[in-house]
Amino acid sequence: MIAYALAFAFACVAAAILLNLYRLLRGPTRGDRILALDTMVINTIALIILFGIHQSTTTYFEAALLLAMVGFVGTVAYCKFLLRGDIVE
Repeated sequence: MIAYALAFAFACVAAAILLNLYRLLRGPTRGDRILALDTMVINTIALIILFGIHQSTTTYFEAALLLAMVGFVGTVAYCKFLLRGDIVE
């Protein structure tokens, strides 16, 4: 039963990543593209977590945590650059 749930979850996350990719490429503003990239990072974290459940190992959970931290810092840096034009003051 868990195999069917994982297959369905992989399909849903893959569809979400494709929709985010569409918004990243076609976003009318830079803010839309930053939001799509941040959402894509979140979906990638979900994909890593699902793969960790599928493989029954905890290493992928640590990788997902590291990606979450890097994704947050990246989103803050992009937004700061968008607002001020400079990342480091």
